[in-house]
Amino acid sequence: MKYYVDDVEVKVATERVQYLDAEGKLITESLKDYSRKTVLKSFESLDTFLTVWNDADRKQAIIDELAKKGLFFDELSEQVGKNYDAFDLVCHVAFDQPPLTRRERANNVKKRNVFAKYGEKTRAVLNALLDKYADGGLRSVESLEILKVDPLTSFGTPVEIVNLFGGKEKYLSAV
Repeated sequence: MKYYVDDVEVKVATERVQYLDAEGKLITESLKDYSRKTVLKSFESLDTFLTVWNDADRKQAIIDELAKKGLFFDELSEQVGKNYDAFDLVCHVAFDQPPLTRRERANNVKKRNVFAKYGEKTRAVLNALLDKYADGGLRSVESLEILKVDPLTSFGTPVEIVNLFGGKEKYLSAV
């Protein structure tokens, strides 16, 4: 990006980024420390976080709630790593867990053969969704809109795909 002042090109020598918390106050500590404190206000331990995470029908709702409380996922991902999902960012920053990339998580699911109980076509849909998760994260997979993009369209319309699982509830449960 080029900047001009009085038609003369200038360059940015330094840049300073400041963040405001949920109440609009300037954050004066590191983003990681602030993020840790923000998460710990909602979840006192890793076990508490994992229990809420595993019980949630939509994981994105937890992420959205933390974002409302002032967690800057995009900026945190810039510092920690762009290939980590919000789950790993929270676990790493707040609870000192080693993060796994989305691709590593997807590969772990494939290695564990979690989809063995599903039919061949249903497994193919789940594997395609897993690849989409590895590329785009949780938000894209939890939305039914994902069923309208390649390669998922090759399995049929969104309604046909959902019906492969026995209905919307069973599809969402599988996802």
